[in-house]
Amino acid sequence: MLLSVFISLNLLLCKLLFGITLWQAEAGAEKIIAAYENRVELLAESTATPAVAAAGYEILFADRLDKGLRLPAFIQSLLPLNNPEVRRWIALPAAEPEKTFINRLEAATYHMALVVAETPVQIVYALGAKFRPFYFILLILVGSQVLYFIGRISTNNQVIRHTLKPLAEMVETAKSIHQDMSEAEPTGAGIKRLAGAISTINARELNQGLSIDTSQEELKDLAYAINDMLQRINQAYQSQVRFVADASHELRTPLSVLQGYANLLDRWGKHDEETMQEAIDAIKSETENMKVLVEQLLFLARGDNETIHLEKVVFDVRAIVAEIVRETRLIDPAHTFQMRLAAPAYLKADQHLIKQALRILVDNSIKYTPAGGAIRLKVEAENDTVKILVQDDGIGIAPADVSRIFDRFYRSDESRARKTGGSGLGLAIAKWIIDHHDGHYEVLSRLGVGTRITLSFPAARPPLNSPEEASVARANLISAQEGNRPPT
Repeated sequence: MLLSVFISLNLLLCKLLFGITLWQAEAGAEKIIAAYENRVELLAESTATPAVAAAGYEILFADRLDKGLRLPAFIQSLLPLNNPEVRRWIALPAAEPEKTFINRLEAATYHMALVVAETPVQIVYALGAKFRPFYFILLILVGSQVLYFIGRISTNNQVIRHTLKPLAEMVETAKSIHQDMSEAEPTGAGIKRLAGAISTINARELNQGLSIDTSQEELKDLAYAINDMLQRINQAYQSQVRFVADASHELRTPLSVLQGYANLLDRWGKHDEETMQEAIDAIKSETENMKVLVEQLLFLARGDNETIHLEKVVFDVRAIVAEIVRETRLIDPAHTFQMRLAAPAYLKADQHLIKQALRILVDNSIKYTPAGGAIRLKVEAENDTVKILVQDDGIGIAPADVSRIFDRFYRSDESRARKTGGSGLGLAIAKWIIDHHDGHYEVLSRLGVGTRITLSFPAARPPLNSPEEASVARANLISAQEGNRPPT
């Protein structure tokens, strides 16, 4: 490709230089004719003048004009010698043994035959004087191109060898494996030993792996890959075991409470109304807690199995935030709720799940913010991202616990979590919802100051809603903002 480019450039340059030379020749001939057009007798004398000879011209008289090429009129009109009767040709000397092609080329002449004052005239221009500088230009150019081309060949060979090196190594490895398998153990004993070792692994021995040292050289990579796979399976298995153990532990407590109050009713509650009412209230409370826990466990189980269907639609998330604030004010008058809803912020997401995640964050803020504290919700739209901030001035989270608050069943303070009724699954559910909407979260917290959680989601284009839908959304926002204090 590089060679073809160089050849094309050289040919184009030769054509350009040759065309410039012929153009200059015709321009000079046009000046000579213009000077002697009305005095033909002087035109013959001008042939012997030093000025004409020095310019490389020779003027001859002919009997008739029947030789040469007559160009079309539209091309002829663009040339300096603008005469429709002009005939042109280039003459080379005949080939001789003692003359090279360069010598013949230097003796080339450009002939222009035309009629001047009704007299056939032939103007001959010697091209050799103009061609000599072109030789040196082309020689320097071709020499530079040859040097560059040789350098590129060396560089390209290095690139090709570097590119083909992995293939060469694969070929050598394949040859080595074939040789080892055919000579050392033609029956495939190495693979049989590897298969036997794999068959001995069970769920309790996933962390043992395969022995690498006893494997053949060509089977070590396979053994490494199998050990990595076993490690991943072991991690998933241990995670499942911990999940089942934690779920059993969480269910054991409410079941023990239910059993205790059932025994209390059986012994003394049949005839004691106060004891009966206490037992009934406790049973109802623990039943509700266990119901919530089972629902959370089922949600996470369906999430792990990827069986939760996401019904994604485009909506303004401000309406969801305003609805949560409006509902929470009704059920929790002990806290102050503030919100800042700026420009429209559209998401393409499952409205129910996004509301569930925000509800979890707000409920956590309520649990760990003393009565009279403020909980702030803010929606921002920046470039192609929608941010939702939930901030409180509660007790905060210890630095060592911040990175683990989204883990399943994790509670930084067991007694405090039990007091507030938390199971350690709410934030894990919120994390699943955030991850499955291509979002991410950021937690900033200080003990005694408060916690701020920021959710970021990809923004969506606003839908073409009807006027009725727009008016309903505005009404929801206005209703939720009633009684809202400006955030500090």
